[in-house]
Amino acid sequence: MAPSPLKPGATIGILGGGQLGRMIAVAAAQYGLKVHVYAPDPDSPAFDVAGTATVAAYDDEVALAAFAAGVDVVTYEFENIPRRTAEILAGIRPLHPSADALATTQDRLTEKSFVAGLGIATAPFRAVDDAEGLAAALADLGLPAVLKTRRFGYDGKGQRMLRPGDPVDPAAVMAALGGQPCILEGFVPFESEVSVVAARTASGAFAAFEPCGNEHRDHILARTLVPAPGMEPETAAEAMAVARRIAEALDYVGVLAVEMFLVRGPDGRAGVVVNEIAPRVHNSGHWTIEGALTSQFAQHVRAICGWPLGATGRVGGAQVEMLNLVGEAALRWPDYLAEPGSHLHLYGKGKARPGRKMGHVTRLLPGQAPG
Repeated sequence: MAPSPLKPGATIGILGGGQLGRMIAVAAAQYGLKVHVYAPDPDSPAFDVAGTATVAAYDDEVALAAFAAGVDVVTYEFENIPRRTAEILAGIRPLHPSADALATTQDRLTEKSFVAGLGIATAPFRAVDDAEGLAAALADLGLPAVLKTRRFGYDGKGQRMLRPGDPVDPAAVMAALGGQPCILEGFVPFESEVSVVAARTASGAFAAFEPCGNEHRDHILARTLVPAPGMEPETAAEAMAVARRIAEALDYVGVLAVEMFLVRGPDGRAGVVVNEIAPRVHNSGHWTIEGALTSQFAQHVRAICGWPLGATGRVGGAQVEMLNLVGEAALRWPDYLAEPGSHLHLYGKGKARPGRKMGHVTRLLPGQAPG
């Protein structure tokens, strides 16, 4: 039985103080909810919009207990938090998504095995624990392939592309990734990269935004287009059904993103292959703030509070483009403000370092497909 819905005036505890936590906090405030953000960095951008903030380490059990005791529900804005942290919080207040969902998605091998166990297509993969294991996995899968650390990797960190013709010294490659347990994934010849951002409540209600097409630069999302270019309606429906199966199997509560490859067989039939699951609101869902009837952040708040999920259609059926402002690209903010129809979001971060996500811009393009 699902718990009783929270009421306006309740307090949401957010673990993590980055831009995702900041945007969750803004969405919560629109519903008359209070926010308490917990993060170790005193310069966390989410602190700027939170009513209450705690600066403490993720392994500070005393601080975690005090934080949880002062809120009504706990969520998190990124997945690289210790399992023990999640368990402490879940023992005091409802934690959404759950510690089990977090553990499944924190480890790439566990995640891939989970998805494959549902009968959903993934890239071929092998566990790699050492140089001998990498050599054996390469013999099985061949090249090209990508070697990834099982944990703590994002935006291209903790991975190494292995290409045909490149000299591959298994011992050196493993050493370059710190000797950590890894997963080797065979290369998937894909047409494009897409994602489905979806939400589920404790009572089982589910709602998905339509798939979006994603373009990456230097392993960081650069541009999102909605609807996903070149994706037929039946393939889009398949992708959303895959996201639902994953959410239900995880007994998931909140917003998640399922990153996929759009592939096409020799007969021309399109399908999707799951790449990764993000157990949180996601960069590829930022377009929903202006482009959808309910933003992904408002949807997450609704889901974790036990409220009805919002409508997921695009506003006015507009085509939508989202551009990430990475590093010094954010210095062009006056240009975006002067551009009719552009919606600028800056995250309140200080220095615009290379590779740092500083903000994003959304454009609604009625009557034309973003190209």
